[in-house]
Amino acid sequence: MDRIVLIGMMGAGKTTIGKELARRSGMRFVDCDHEIEARTGVKIPTIFEIEGEEGFRRRESQVIDELTSCDGLVIATGGGAVLDPGNRALLAERAVVIYLNVPPQVLWERTRHDRNRPLLQVPNPRERIFALHRQRDPLYREVAHIIVDGGRGNPGAMVRQIQKALENRRTGPCTPST
Repeated sequence: MDRIVLIGMMGAGKTTIGKELARRSGMRFVDCDHEIEARTGVKIPTIFEIEGEEGFRRRESQVIDELTSCDGLVIATGGGAVLDPGNRALLAERAVVIYLNVPPQVLWERTRHDRNRPLLQVPNPRERIFALHRQRDPLYREVAHIIVDGGRGNPGAMVRQIQKALENRRTGPCTPST
């Protein structure tokens, strides 16, 4: 199967890691949020404003269905893609799913000045990050084939860790001969 999907919270590094992983793997990178923006001609916050989160999630599910049907892709989902049980089933069935697990404090540091994140446009965005992490972490773990702990390391090191985990999945555990 040559479809890899990166999941994780906003600010986890899915786009940065995904681009580099795709480059090193000779695959094409697609960011679901960017794909939605390209198809609609508007930014994600505008979709949230007009259609609400529910409308955005419908669009997201359609894009995930289409992209996970294509070979040779590294796909970065939006952080909330795992909220939909149908998305989780598609991801787990059609791709190798990698969860970029980043501590909520690091996510907050990375996203605190970003005004392009509709779910953080609330009175206490730091608490919102922590609440979203508590809600989503079990769902990420449920669907992930590989979990990579990140946050402070450089993207290149994380990509090498992912490549090693992918190789181990292909070859299976080594058993010494007796």
